[in-house]
Amino acid sequence: MSAELVDTEPATATEPRAGRLPTPSRFTVEGIRTAVSPILQRIGACAGVRERAREYAFEDVRALAEQRITLVGIAAEDGGAGGSLRDVTDLVMAIARADSNVAQALRNSYLVANRVATRRDLPNRAVTLQRLRNGDLFAGTANERTGGASGTVNTTIRRAGDGYVINGEKYYSTGGLYASWFSGSAHDENGTVLGFTVPVDREGVQRLDDFDAVGQRLTASGTTRLVNVRVDADEVEVRDNTRFDNPWLGSFAQLYLAAVEAGIAAAALDDAIWFARKKARPIKHSTADKSVEDPYVRETVGEIAARAQAARAAVLFAADALAGVHDLTGPQARAAGAAAAVTVAQTGVIAVESALRAAELLFDVGGGSITNRDLGFDRHWRNARTVANHNPRQWKAAVAGAYHLIGEEPPTTGLF
Repeated sequence: MSAELVDTEPATATEPRAGRLPTPSRFTVEGIRTAVSPILQRIGACAGVRERAREYAFEDVRALAEQRITLVGIAAEDGGAGGSLRDVTDLVMAIARADSNVAQALRNSYLVANRVATRRDLPNRAVTLQRLRNGDLFAGTANERTGGASGTVNTTIRRAGDGYVINGEKYYSTGGLYASWFSGSAHDENGTVLGFTVPVDREGVQRLDDFDAVGQRLTASGTTRLVNVRVDADEVEVRDNTRFDNPWLGSFAQLYLAAVEAGIAAAALDDAIWFARKKARPIKHSTADKSVEDPYVRETVGEIAARAQAARAAVLFAADALAGVHDLTGPQARAAGAAAAVTVAQTGVIAVESALRAAELLFDVGGGSITNRDLGFDRHWRNARTVANHNPRQWKAAVAGAYHLIGEEPPTTGLF
């Protein structure tokens, strides 16, 4: 496909979109879940059609943002909706069940919200919190496709007066077409890697619709070009995770992907049930009058349900484990952080394999007609496979094994 520059007229923190709801003084987890339920139903009903037409869910994602979905998990006294990490992952799984593309497109927004919720020392925390309360969405990536080892940063940031100028190109800018803000990393003249956050409508920021994977095609994960982008000093920060008692700050990001996989497994179950009830016919030699009475259809749907349940249960279990690290300090925080990172890694293995298997089994519910392109059921496997390739499950399993066998801590690369 050809790259396409897009202009989606994103909101900024100071200029709300026309039609944006005013920020109420208080949100609640239950209130947000109730408000987004009809939106998710609409998203789910159109997911297959949108993928075939390559149409982004701009209006529906805007509607979700207007309900302040990222305030779940942020303390009420900070202006959030309250709730736990379990509540956050439960909502993410519900979004992914409707459309895994939308859930992944929102990932960076939830990562920003999680940092606000768990780090009171976060630079510019008050500003970021207000942006979340405004309903702003975030995109960001450190990834580049300019050669070198994975994690190599070639984007540059140079002093210019009392600010900076950034030049470079980022890829996998997940959620970039939906976002109001973009965060990335760049190295200065001394080789120090700095983080930055800029509004996406800043002069020199160019967003391309060039992500072309086999699945998750509508996550808006393409290229962001930064051409002589002016950055103020207060939009730049030094990122140093080594100073934290718990250095596994990427665990929530990995748990989020597992939640997306769990949502895909649940979506496969929904489609299996629908097809068996509404479309499938028993095979000629079946003794059943209806497909829902066929023992092998029942067995298949039951196994899909078991896979979906396993993925969901594992995600919620890991969310509780990760939440238990939050208030710890010193050696306790490190030990609990390592254990939680391993739990999240193990959850990733379960969620990936559950989603892939559920998506495959879906096709055993029917005959040739279930492969009809208009149904779009193949998207579940393609989406699950694409999410799985973000961080290979072989590494997750190997790291978990090393932890259990010899007590080896997980890598602190941000991928555990």
